[in-house]
Amino acid sequence: MAKNRKLGRTSDHRRAMLRAMVTYLLENGRIETTLARAKEVAPMCEKMITLGKKNTLATRRQAMAYITKEAVVAKLFSETAPSYAERNGGYTRIIKTGPRRGDCAEMAIIELV
Repeated sequence: MAKNRKLGRTSDHRRAMLRAMVTYLLENGRIETTLARAKEVAPMCEKMITLGKKNTLATRRQAMAYITKEAVVAKLFSETAPSYAERNGGYTRIIKTGPRRGDCAEMAIIELV
């Protein structure tokens, strides 16, 4: 997990942004964002899916502490995580899509495998 990327934000803003992005990714299955953000979101999303695979009260509470929507946590524990039961990690895929038109930032699509 890369802990060096500040993404041009304060620590509180960065944490809130990553929580929102992980929630949105688990809700919709894929998001388009910058490559740096995608590389930060991937390990957090993998951790949430790993928590979902354990499926205990403690892991559900840990997921609720990070994911911002209760419905997404319910979906994670009932649908998403069980579908990865036989898979040991590697739940996300990052696909580079080229530079963004406005500022030439490297864009990528991050999706659940």
